Amino acid sequence: MTSMTDDIVTERTGSMLRVQLNRPAKRNAMTSAMYVALADIFNEAAKDENTRVVIWHGAGDSFCAGNDIEDFLKNPPGPGESPQSRLMNAFVNFDKPLVAAVHGAAIGGGTTMLTHCDFVYAGESAQFQMPFVNLAVVPEFGSSCSIPARIGYLRAAELILLGIPFDARRAAELGLVTQVISDKDVLAKATETARKLAAKPAGALQASKKLVKQSFREQIKAAMKAENEEFSVQVRSEDAKEALTAFLEKRKPDFTRTVKSRATA
Repeated sequence: MTSMTDDIVTERTGSMLRVQLNRPAKRNAMTSAMYVALADIFNEAAKDENTRVVIWHGAGDSFCAGNDIEDFLKNPPGPGESPQSRLMNAFVNFDKPLVAAVHGAAIGGGTTMLTHCDFVYAGESAQFQMPFVNLAVVPEFGSSCSIPARIGYLRAAELILLGIPFDARRAAELGLVTQVISDKDVLAKATETARKLAAKPAGALQASKKLVKQSFREQIKAAMKAENEEFSVQVRSEDAKEALTAFLEKRKPDFTRTVKSRATA
């Protein structure tokens, strides 16, 4: 087993690469360093002829609880190159199959990063949410484009503007996951699919993925650029300061305090 950082562990089996988010005590919340390490892993796997398919999952009781808020406050992303944008670019340019096994919390980026996977197997315990507006920021990883394109605007508004949580069954109904599996079998199912994919002719498989994604790849890139620019503005607002401080202080945010600063912004 090799490791890029202690927080991300990789293991190769034949032509399959398994990537595990490994911060179980923090529900695999992402730090800046983890975004960079994950981008490097995907970029290297894309170039490595011995890697035909990637399996992605989380350690402990969660897939990924989104950003590590304390780390995030120290390193808020800017509008241009950032650890997050590096991973976004790695996803968009990744032509090999990416199979995710999800259980427990998949919050914020834990949901939106999955929109770049080709197969998403969700354990029965999986809980998804995109609470970006609640934290006074905007969606990322191209989800402002990909989610409404997949599920329709009104359903997307419920998930993005209201930020309501949804379970594995609802995710399957919406077409955001491939299949719901018992928690104990979810990684085995993802591995079985990865094995089938690894046995297929690699050239045709990667060309087919590229063709299937071609029509909306430029749209996703444009959405990511627009999101990153808007995110970098919103994350520096008084509302965001209040939302993120309230999150850390485990209290409800009070956005009435910030009305004056918004009016004069």
